[in-house]
Order: sequence, then C-alpha cells, then structure tokens
Amino acid sequence: MGDELKKSPLAPDCFPDIPPIDGVTFSSTSAGVKYKNRMDLMLVHLCPGTAIAGVFTKSATRAAPVLDCQAKIGNKSTEGAAIIVNSGNANAFTGKRGNLAVSSIVTKVAQEISVPKARVLTSSTGVIGEPLPADRIIEKIGELKQNLSDSGIKKAAEAIMTTDTYAKGSYAELNVDRKVVKIAGIAKGSGMIAPDMATMLVYLFTDAEVQQPILQSILSDINEDTFNAITVDSDTSTSDTVLLAATGMSKVCVTQENENFKNTLRKVMCDLAHQVVRDGEGASKFVEVSVVGAQHDMDAKTHAFAIANSPLVKTALAGSDPNWGRFVMAIGKSGAAADRDRLKIFFGDILVAKDGFVAPCYSEEDGAAYMRKAELKITVDFGMGDGTFTAWTCDLTHQYISINADYRS
Repeated sequence: MGDELKKSPLAPDCFPDIPPIDGVTFSSTSAGVKYKNRMDLMLVHLCPGTAIAGVFTKSATRAAPVLDCQAKIGNKSTEGAAIIVNSGNANAFTGKRGNLAVSSIVTKVAQEISVPKARVLTSSTGVIGEPLPADRIIEKIGELKQNLSDSGIKKAAEAIMTTDTYAKGSYAELNVDRKVVKIAGIAKGSGMIAPDMATMLVYLFTDAEVQQPILQSILSDINEDTFNAITVDSDTSTSDTVLLAATGMSKVCVTQENENFKNTLRKVMCDLAHQVVRDGEGASKFVEVSVVGAQHDMDAKTHAFAIANSPLVKTALAGSDPNWGRFVMAIGKSGAAADRDRLKIFFGDILVAKDGFVAPCYSEEDGAAYMRKAELKITVDFGMGDGTFTAWTCDLTHQYISINADYRS
C-alpha cells in the first residue's frame, strides 16, 4: 500500500481554491508514522475565542484520540486551540499505550504553541491494533509550529490521506448583514465507510462567531443527512471524527435561526461527503439512492441503506447490470414497512417496475444503457406516506478487494 493509487475516475478535476479563513493556520510534514517520505502529519492552530463542535463514531471500539476528543468537546475555555492529525496508524485497540500516546502528543503541542491541553484535539487514521509511534510525531511538532501558514490547507488535506486517491476540500461563503462569512473544509475517507459515521476525518472552519452549544446543535443536525447518509462498504470505523471550528474573526454573529449559514455549511459538508463516496475504494460509479413515499423518514432511511449496502446491488451496478430484482430483494429484507404492489422503481427517469411487476413501458435495453453511466440515481416510491431519505453510495468492484486484501502489507 506504499505505492500511489490511481486517482478515482469519479474525482473532481482539482482541489478547490480555498482562501484563508481568519484565525486558522495549517502546517504539515512527513513523520514516518507508517511510510517514509510521505506527508502524514498535520497541525491546525486556532485563534483565541474559537468555538469547537464535534461528532464522532458510535463504534464500541473507538480509538483513543476519539475518546479524548469527545471528553474535550464543549470545553468552556476561550484560549487558543489546536488540532493535530496523523495518518498511517489509527491508534485504535492499543490499550493504555494508546492513551499514553495521545497524552504525550497533546502535552507537547500545548507546550509548543501555548494552548491549554484541554484545547488540543487529536485524530489518527490508518491501521488498527498497532502502537502509535508517538515519538516520531512529537519530534515534528516544533517544525510544524514553525511552518504554520494560513494558506496550508491543501497540504493539510494531503497529509491526512490513507487509501484516498485525492485530497478532498470544499469552500463556500455567504453574506450576513452585508458581511462575507467563509466556510471551508477538508476530509479524508475512501473505505470502511458507513453511517455512524465512516472511516472519515473531517475538519471544517468558519470565521463566523457562533456560540459553542449552537455550533454543536447545527453540526449534529446537518451531519445526519450528509456524513451519516453515505456508505461505501457498510463497515463503521473506530476513528470517525468531524470537527467544526468557528473563529469569530469576521465579527458576524450566527444564531440557531440563521438558515443561510446552515444551508451553506450543509453545502460544504454534502460536497465533502460526496467526495468521500466518489473516492470509494475501487469505485467506478457514484450512486444516489432516493426513497420517497415511505411510512416515515426512519423507514425511508432503513430502505435506502438496505439498497445502498447490498453487495448484490453494488456488484450489479459495477457490471452495469439492470437487474432490478436485486433492488426488490434489498427492499424486502430491510425490515421496514413495504407493500409490494405499491412500489415504483426508477432508474433515473426510467420507470422500471410498478404494481408488483415490471412496468409495461420498460425495456431492458434502456435500463442497460442507463446503468452504463458513471453517475446513477435510483428512486423507489413506496406509495405509503411522506417518509423520505437520500443515501449516496458507489459500486463494488474487484479493485475494492485488491486494495483491502493487502492493506497491511
């Protein structure tokens, strides 16, 4: 896995042009955590007054950095803050050694950039069950401090990659009271992707002024239909972390009622979530699964993920096979309410099935032609209520097996 992977065919053309976010600086370097001469460590320095919110994996085997972050979110300190992230090693299932590694890294960062230890957040991603070489990280913290820059976000995104084939970034801005508010984000994620959340690290930054409880509420809400609405392989990671930092440097105060801010943040988060799916290990197709007309939203979500996570559905997608029976199978096994004779299944705008049978107007040739596209939309109308949910996934190809079969080699 030391070699560079071929860039996903679904990747954006390039990393976006992200302007500096006031109050945020970045630095990155190679610490040799797993591979030599590969960017694998990044540091973010946040100005005094920054509010930080977070959402995390619900895995019962959460990594030491996740547990440490969870304990610190909501800290009332108004001093400066820092986020330090390594790739190559997840520091998960490492027992007391994992906790000691986090503690030693946090202590060194706090000393170097003069912030409280309670305001230093760490993340790790990579192989599970191997001790984190914290000494290699600690040796680089002084260098990271020296190289902090407000224009270092792209290299920071590159430093947190594991099996990712491209760095992921997003940017948007909005006007509040005739002042510009900026929102930027970076992410990593490619495999072990499923709700709650995924093998995903995401760092979001805004110069808006937002009180921490409000920031937390907004992030938690938007997370449900962005990062908790994607799946690559149905596996939930030990390390998932999404952090949102609001520096307040724009002097624009955002309240819970500001829908413009929430919609703009949702745009950035949704973009990053989609980029994670587009970089799904071995993916050749980006797939939207839209469920409408379910009894309620929870049933809609259950059905959407039953379809999106089905290996038979995903391999049919990989082979451009319009085998709509696999969608019927996935719906039937989900456990949520469904009525066979009310179902309508669409491939894009093509009505495939209705009234408990194949649609009279459907042709296999049309279905096959649609399935050959790189971007697909599958819609299922249950005809039972107002429940809706949209999930995003990718196909399952031979390359996924190749990548994961030799992940530790």
